[in-house]
Amino acid sequence: MGLLASLLRPMRARSAHDENARMVEMIDRVIAMNPRLRLARHYRQRLGKAVSVSLTYIDNLTGSLPAPNEANASAWSTDPLIRVFFATPDDLVKAFSRSEELRTYFADNSSSTEAYATLGMTMFERHVLGVAVEGSEVRHDVSQTTLCFSDHRVRVCGRSDAELREEIARRLVDQLALEGLARLAADRRNLVAKGRELLAARVALLERRGVGMRSVVGDSPDAGSDELARLDIQIAENTRNLAALRVPTEIVDLQLERVCEVFSTPADHIYVEKRRLRLDLMNVIRNDDSQASREIELHLARIPGDPPRMRAFRLVRFPRDELLPAGLHVDAATRAI
Repeated sequence: MGLLASLLRPMRARSAHDENARMVEMIDRVIAMNPRLRLARHYRQRLGKAVSVSLTYIDNLTGSLPAPNEANASAWSTDPLIRVFFATPDDLVKAFSRSEELRTYFADNSSSTEAYATLGMTMFERHVLGVAVEGSEVRHDVSQTTLCFSDHRVRVCGRSDAELREEIARRLVDQLALEGLARLAADRRNLVAKGRELLAARVALLERRGVGMRSVVGDSPDAGSDELARLDIQIAENTRNLAALRVPTEIVDLQLERVCEVFSTPADHIYVEKRRLRLDLMNVIRNDDSQASREIELHLARIPGDPPRMRAFRLVRFPRDELLPAGLHVDAATRAI
């Protein structure tokens, strides 16, 4: 099975008696990232111990995320958090309707009336001068901080809350495998220059393909089918070049050890921060508990890079009947509603 097929294949149903099958699947995903690791001695047993540590951490992380929020035009008026993310109900509908992954999900699941999905966003603060009421006085040109959200992306979808969380777990295992690959590419002591170049190129290609945490929070750029096809060809060529590279067994064993170190310390590479804020209806950050403000809790995920970044995200449910018609310009379709 090819690299991308093994990374993106549909998820198997999970039960209490299927943990061993789940472990096999996750190890296969790690090997798909760096097929040379299967040349290391006892690679499955060694990877299994480390991956088990990561799965415990990942399951606790995904289990701690709040229940999915309803994401629809009506929810914009009733759910303070959804209102924080979008300026208008139309903006919400347009953002979801732009998602090719969401459209593909509904096309492949004709009986589904809704999709569970991850909504990722860029979050930033804007410092402005506004109006504030202090006692009986109205003050102008008051320094204020407004919380803003942009670049809304919907990339991972599922038929249920449980299925969505399990798919997120898969993508986080991919992220740790990618982190391990990056560590090998940076190892100048035990890998020849050509090997480092190939591994560095592989990391860059997989990141452009949107593997790992980037797929969960929508941090990778949109790519058309032609661009994705080119990336797949380049990844396949990179796989062949790595396979042709002769590396002593002891070096491959050391590479596996480095990857296992990453999976044994998942909290160093994957984490989600919580941030509680009080906002008014204009998304201005408030320090008081006035009736015009409400407290919200935001979740921000670490995106690896130099330097790493944080991106806001939320689990949501979006109804099929609010998806704008395909083949129409989204902005024009929204104006016609």
